[in-house]
Amino acid sequence: MSIENGDFAGGVAVITGAAAGIGEGLARRAGALGMKVVVADISGEGAEAVAQDLRDQGGEALAVRVDVSRPEELDRLAAEVHARFGDVRLLVNNAGIETLGLTWEIPAERWERTLDVNIHGVVHGVRAFAPRMLASGQPACIANLASVGSFGVMPTQTAYIMSKHAIQSFSECLYLEIQMTGKPIQVSTIVPGMVKTRIFEASAGAGEPEGAARHRAVMRDLMASYGMDLDAACRIIFDKLMTGVFWIDTQPDMTREMIDGRIAFLTQRAEPQLAPVARSILGLDN
Repeated sequence: MSIENGDFAGGVAVITGAAAGIGEGLARRAGALGMKVVVADISGEGAEAVAQDLRDQGGEALAVRVDVSRPEELDRLAAEVHARFGDVRLLVNNAGIETLGLTWEIPAERWERTLDVNIHGVVHGVRAFAPRMLASGQPACIANLASVGSFGVMPTQTAYIMSKHAIQSFSECLYLEIQMTGKPIQVSTIVPGMVKTRIFEASAGAGEPEGAARHRAVMRDLMASYGMDLDAACRIIFDKLMTGVFWIDTQPDMTREMIDGRIAFLTQRAEPQLAPVARSILGLDN
């Protein structure tokens, strides 16, 4: 299905992880399109700052502190939003964290947090909101944040990569399930490439193994040098959302390269190998 700009305007957008990064960029873009924006984030202070900025620009926005790793908090969010605004036009399950380090060195707590936020936060976001969206019978959209990493591998980023593989397959299955209902709900997978955010800042690495700091610093510098501007990426995402497509990528060439590499790997039944750029990032060429 396709949602036109006029259908977004005036509708309600719920965006998780919206106090920073891509979530914040999408919240600001939704506000610019005339949507009522629910800025959901584990940082209540950060969410309120974004919501207040949207209100200062003449928009309508509500900040809600939500820990997406807790299903009951997503249930509370859905109930609160429905009671205050009614039907939701756009749900973006964006909240996610990056975890770096060797699989066996990452503490159990950090492993559980990563999987709970990156996977369960999306699953339970859909579970909490989809029943009301289906019952309304109105056009709506559910968009889940995947990544170009959904189609590749990267050692020491295993926790993040596997979570994004999971979200991609979840979104594909969800698309088919929604089709079975015959209801006018669009399902999209958002596949960002390298977009300038603060996901690799040192402060985001609390609980990671000591050796992860170098990798995090290298990725932060790469993103600063070569990443796409956040506002430009969010404009592309919304432009594609409004065409009703399933695939929404910010850098199609990057997505294509990752997918082509994955296809070749599976077709050839090859052993996993590091790409040259990955060897450089990991310091294995020294």
